[in-house]
Amino acid sequence: MEVILAGYNIDTTVIEELKKNSPARQDVTPETLSAAYARISRDPRPITELRQIARQEVEKARKSNSAIIFKMGHHSVAEHAVFNFDLLGVSRLALEEIEKFRLCSYTEKSQRYQKLEGEFIIPEEVRETGGEGRFVAVVKKLNDLYKTLIEKGIEPEDARYFTPLATTAQVGMTVNARNLELLVRRFASSELAEVREIGKRMYEAAAKIAPSIILFTAANDFDSKTYQGLRAEVRGRWERKRKVAKPVVLVDYTEDADIKLIASLIHTSSGVSYLNCRRMAKEMRKNEREKLVKEACRRMEFYDSTLREFEHISLTYDLIMSSGCFAQMKRHRMATLTCQAYDPELGITVPGKIRELKEQQGLAGIIKEAEEVFGELLKVSPAAAPYVLTSAHRKRCLMTVNARELYHISRLREDAHAQWDIQILSAAMCKAAKAVMPLTMLTIGGKDSYVGIYQKVYGERPRILPPKE
Repeated sequence: MEVILAGYNIDTTVIEELKKNSPARQDVTPETLSAAYARISRDPRPITELRQIARQEVEKARKSNSAIIFKMGHHSVAEHAVFNFDLLGVSRLALEEIEKFRLCSYTEKSQRYQKLEGEFIIPEEVRETGGEGRFVAVVKKLNDLYKTLIEKGIEPEDARYFTPLATTAQVGMTVNARNLELLVRRFASSELAEVREIGKRMYEAAAKIAPSIILFTAANDFDSKTYQGLRAEVRGRWERKRKVAKPVVLVDYTEDADIKLIASLIHTSSGVSYLNCRRMAKEMRKNEREKLVKEACRRMEFYDSTLREFEHISLTYDLIMSSGCFAQMKRHRMATLTCQAYDPELGITVPGKIRELKEQQGLAGIIKEAEEVFGELLKVSPAAAPYVLTSAHRKRCLMTVNARELYHISRLREDAHAQWDIQILSAAMCKAAKAVMPLTMLTIGGKDSYVGIYQKVYGERPRILPPKE
């Protein structure tokens, strides 16, 4: 057996320094890995030899990549090339678009732990409308409100609720070439000029070193016009309800979820067809079903995922959440999350410590002014209007998760160290789930509650292993 580390991410500064101190070479590109791995399926030579050949013949490797991706449609070879991006000075609104992509990794500058300095962008769309003056005035008032709240002893994680979505952020992002190509194409079709510019710059940076594996990057009608067409079709077809509904409603879920989970566990552990497994699950006594689920969860640590069989159980929620809460929930990318536009009529989320202030520092007046500017922008540039709204403003989302992912959300977001807004939301989601599938949700809960949950279910403490030093 051989296990060989074929490559790894290196800081570009280090790469440039190495290039300066070595003879000129053309193979400093992840394309060679993509080309070598693409040949594995049909070339009998060892992988190590294929990599060596690709490094020696970079232009040939690039032509091979393009042919395999474009003519043969094997986009997976592009996944072997990985890029790291520093994204600075992008708005919170744009960050929502950046973090939509499931198979990427993000680490973001936290507004919860770091104080903001008031930086924000003025969107191109706002400049074009001639409303820049009022936009800037409202944004500055919101930033002044943030500073005042900090001076009053409000923590950044709560004061940030009244900063605009035009506030700048920074994020470190890791993405493979296949997903980068998708991002660039989607961004090229975006209604927001800022997002289009981000995609353009990311493509230009990557294409300099790997031109052969990022090919389909132009805007297209599917990405740019589909939702516009859908909005036109449904406009005026419903009577809009002005009353805000509950923030968490479980609107759909797997029927007989506990039976299906048990049948799935039997299926994996036997040679029986699923239909017979389901019949067996229905015929089992209640205590027998519970015993099987307990066995499935007995050896879990608080950091373990449930077994994959839990993914056969599905739940769909209609959720109303603040932008601040959405910024966290969108990170759970194994879920399906689709959203409506921000809507001031859904109200705002005011942190409890700010509500407790005797004087809320003119909060209502500033929010009203921001919403007036939002209304003005909505008439001329609907996509850009949310820039002037705040992290307290809400949107309605439809979220579908499997039971395994809901466990993950619960462990992370119901934990006492989690931010309060998403704690409340995730706790309500889990409560609704436990009401309809109690066995499936037998050990769900936050990390900090795991020992207590385990003791209640098993009558003993879990064996929690310390991390290796």
